[in-house]
Amino acid sequence: MGSEKIVVLGTGGTIAGVAQAGASSLDYRAAQWGITQLLAAVPGLREAAGCALEAQQIAQLDSKDMDLDTWRRLALRCTELLADPLVRGVVITHGTDTLEETAWFLHQVLAAHKPVVLTCAMRPATAPFPDGPQNLLDAVVVVRTPGAQGVVVVAAGVIHEAQWVRKVHPYRLDAFSSGDAGPLGWIEEGAVRLMRNWPLTQAHQAQAAIEKVMRCSTWPRVELVFSHAGASGAIVEALVQGGVQGLVVAATGNGTVHAALEAALLRAQAAGVRVLRATRCSEGQMLPRPGDALPAAPGLSPVKARITLLLDLLQ
Repeated sequence: MGSEKIVVLGTGGTIAGVAQAGASSLDYRAAQWGITQLLAAVPGLREAAGCALEAQQIAQLDSKDMDLDTWRRLALRCTELLADPLVRGVVITHGTDTLEETAWFLHQVLAAHKPVVLTCAMRPATAPFPDGPQNLLDAVVVVRTPGAQGVVVVAAGVIHEAQWVRKVHPYRLDAFSSGDAGPLGWIEEGAVRLMRNWPLTQAHQAQAAIEKVMRCSTWPRVELVFSHAGASGAIVEALVQGGVQGLVVAATGNGTVHAALEAALLRAQAAGVRVLRATRCSEGQMLPRPGDALPAAPGLSPVKARITLLLDLLQ
């Protein structure tokens, strides 16, 4: 019988980035350090884990370039690890740009009865005062916390739920927010202070979703369009002609869509393209109205609504 362990999966990102000597924290190349090198640079990390710490490299990319096949590899590896009785939990190092999307994807496809903690950094590993090491320490603290479960994001001492977390600032260290839902909790002096219960996953739905991910040979094409002043339906018409299978419209206010764009979306829907509306607003959630012609995705940002539709369209 082996010993308990925490597994850290590396995907690249700023947390593994390298800046030129004397360069600012904004001028760097992401995804340069491997996960083993990254963990070795964090003093006290193994002691904080309280058990064995294992590193595995899943990808090495700037998260602006995150892709669906990397999501598949990540989800399948997490599924294997969560089924291992010796694995206490999983930490994923990730770039900040698409972290909220990866978190929501994993939330929907993992029966996470153990913690899966995504963490990141706004400064590269070689910065004079990098934030990645503390974020990694905090992520490990979350994993070892009794009762912890579900997919969460840890950054700048804050724990966020996958559904609500958003990157809201381009370079500030505390770049993430959960809007008016508020944080799930905080990490303070090596301990978690929880505000709500850990997020629950619907095991049956997650199992069905991961099976679809495993079987799919081609991902459905789902695109995002914005409603804005002066919008037209031209982009929708071009996407439909190009074979798009799903469209998410980032709507204004409580799901309102420019008349010209709405007309094109209704034509697309009538032609068999799945359409969803999500609000551009960063706080609150859209409240659907009876008789709405275009379906809504309450409680989801446009990018997360796209992921939900993507998984729904998987054959």
